[in-house]
Amino acid sequence: MVPISVLDLSPIVQGGDAATALRNTVDLARHAEQWGYRRYWLAEHHNMPGIASAATSIVIGQVAGATNTIRVGAGGIMLPNHSPLVIAEQFGTLATVYPGRIDLGIGRAPGTDQRTMYALRRNLTGDDAFPQDVLELIGYLGPVLPGQAVRAIPGAGTEVPVWILGSSFYGAQLSAALGLPYAFASHFAPEHLEPAIAMYRERFKPSRHLEKPYVMLGISVFAAEREAEARTLFTSQQQSVINLRSGRPGQLPPPIDDIEARLDDRGRAILNSVLTCAFVGSPEMLSPRLDAFVDRHRPDELMVTAQIFDHAARLRSFEILSQISRER
Repeated sequence: MVPISVLDLSPIVQGGDAATALRNTVDLARHAEQWGYRRYWLAEHHNMPGIASAATSIVIGQVAGATNTIRVGAGGIMLPNHSPLVIAEQFGTLATVYPGRIDLGIGRAPGTDQRTMYALRRNLTGDDAFPQDVLELIGYLGPVLPGQAVRAIPGAGTEVPVWILGSSFYGAQLSAALGLPYAFASHFAPEHLEPAIAMYRERFKPSRHLEKPYVMLGISVFAAEREAEARTLFTSQQQSVINLRSGRPGQLPPPIDDIEARLDDRGRAILNSVLTCAFVGSPEMLSPRLDAFVDRHRPDELMVTAQIFDHAARLRSFEILSQISRER
């Protein structure tokens, strides 16, 4: 197995609250460090009743402060919601407090709906300024240039590693052109997985940041001692995906035993298109399937997420995956 990392959405479960979700995030991060995960990333989403990581840089600071060695970062910051200077200052501060441990994955999507996007950044013009914003951000994190009038303090000279996140060809082309590592969101957008990473590898231009292509692939893993238990755990994410794609985002629902009986044709179609990179089962089932995925796509790293209702079961799922990884 390739190196594995964690993508955490800090899920707020039905009947729970954001405070509990954030405590669970810190707890999972501590365990992930002990189990040998390489990174722990948090995702920026806004106006989502089931996600507690909206203030992503603050949560990253909490996680980094509660751990010692694991890399902590954003998977990602949705750059259109922010000015590049503010993000450079935030992550420059994190890198100053936790040197050598901070990553900055950035995405082009707003991570929310149009009205919330307007509330976040009211001066949006509709023009695609993302490539220019990425370059501006990287510049603020790099060495100070002669005559540079605006600097990120802290931030300048920290060289926080910047990743491009994507779910289409756009991110593949941009990360290849800039010579940056590329994280593909196959955990929720698997349709373009193969052509996107092929494009990235073919068009990659070495840079001062990276000599050769580096691909991270997002997957979902739901592991338990028995297959039936794992499939029951998976139903929370299945329900959540259907709710979100149907315009009804909410808190993470508890698992159910009879999801197939409750699915209509539309719900079944949503799951078949969104969750094809979800791996569900016992350790004996998961191991060969994960090996086959890695052999087929040749990722340099896997970023694993799991929207599991019960925190103890979520911990156990990530522990099982770490054991599988060590055995491979």
